[in-house]
Amino acid sequence: MRAAPTILHLDMDAFYAAAEQAAKPSLRGKPVVVGGTGTRGVVATASYEARRFGVHSAMPVAQARRLCPNAAYLMPRFSLYRSVSEQVMELLGRLSPLVEPLSLDEAFVDLEAGGVADDSASARRAGERLRADIRAVTGLTGSVGLAGSKMLAKIASEQAKPDGLTLIEPGTERELLGPMPVRTLPGVGPATGEHLRRAGMTAVVDLVEAGEDELVRLLGKAHGVSLYRMAVGHDDRPVVAERDAKSVSVEDTFEVDLHDRVRIRAEVVRLSDRCVQRLRAAGRSGRTVVLKVRRYDFSTLTRSETLRGPTDDPAVVREAAGRLLESVDTTGGVRLLGVGVTGLADFTQEDLFAQAAGERAQSQSAEEAVDADPGGGVPAAPVPEPPPERRWLAGQDVRHAAYGAGWVQGSGVGRVTVRFEEPTSAPGRVRTFKVDDPDLVPSDPLPLVRAARDQAGSSPASRPKSRSGAGEEMSSP
Repeated sequence: MRAAPTILHLDMDAFYAAAEQAAKPSLRGKPVVVGGTGTRGVVATASYEARRFGVHSAMPVAQARRLCPNAAYLMPRFSLYRSVSEQVMELLGRLSPLVEPLSLDEAFVDLEAGGVADDSASARRAGERLRADIRAVTGLTGSVGLAGSKMLAKIASEQAKPDGLTLIEPGTERELLGPMPVRTLPGVGPATGEHLRRAGMTAVVDLVEAGEDELVRLLGKAHGVSLYRMAVGHDDRPVVAERDAKSVSVEDTFEVDLHDRVRIRAEVVRLSDRCVQRLRAAGRSGRTVVLKVRRYDFSTLTRSETLRGPTDDPAVVREAAGRLLESVDTTGGVRLLGVGVTGLADFTQEDLFAQAAGERAQSQSAEEAVDADPGGGVPAAPVPEPPPERRWLAGQDVRHAAYGAGWVQGSGVGRVTVRFEEPTSAPGRVRTFKVDDPDLVPSDPLPLVRAARDQAGSSPASRPKSRSGAGEEMSSP
């Protein structure tokens, strides 16, 4: 345990929803829910305005709509969130070489390792500067916790929400933790919490009074010892800069159960391609392909296949996921499908499956050409397929040839409604178009703050000096 509160925990406030409000002036100060917009979708993040109605993360969207029917329900835009996250992580990297990202919007920072804090006063100054820099660069707010351990820094940032800073002075840990619910401690989930409640322990002070031996008797040696140490405020886990992802996966929940085997197979192919896109974006490859299937009765099956070597080839992942699907009975209907890759590596290896797939594709093409023209002449041109109907999702970025940048408010019955506004504009006007209007096209997200990276580079607070006087910069892991 440290004698100074030099471990910082940053948690961006209602990150996805706040980013959407910053990007869409007409939604500022109004309830916003980000997540799946179908009847079986799940809330990813709710703005504080929506939380007042009881909406929270992981809640079914159908329930959220009943609680807050007038909220804006938007699909996630991860390209925007990743872009903002990179800006935030860059600021954290300027504070210290030891930054431990937990997610896009959350990270630990070792301020002492960066030479920017060695006591309570300097730690508080670093935390306040960071909050100001984040607001200047991204237009968003983050809550900061400062303490002598990771556990307490995270507790402090939770107490600071929204848009605040809380510092826990070393030596006050037990007094602070005592009245808190046992679920506050890391590793105490619903099952452990209920087990402790039945034993008469609902507050952290109850764990301390019960003693280590009793917790070991109730929970086993490893869990009992760890929980007692945390209950008395002891947590010596270091901030670790390199946190390797163990897997990459994507999944979709369907509004109506899928019964058609051809459609199920097509969805697995689509998910495989999305999974590989994420894999390549992270610069990784993987050795094991995992298929997840949740059936009509909520039973969930997982199947996996380990390849001969790491790959990021979409054809290889598609074929492996297809083979796994063949071993699953889907006759009753499928609610959810997921495809993942584990056993990640930083390199790819020539894969015999991919080579075989390529050879089969070439062979098949040659056979089709011969069948089309046995006499050896030029094959007839294929009949073009009609273009698929364009699909517009709520919250999607678009651009119109006449009206400029905007976002989709909703679509249906062959029409799409768009509000034309930008992050730095006033609330914009709404217009409706046919879904196939050629002047309306998908667009990339606009920056939330103009010249954000220039501001990050010019901010004096973003360039702290190390103890040796040299500035140290490190990109986010």
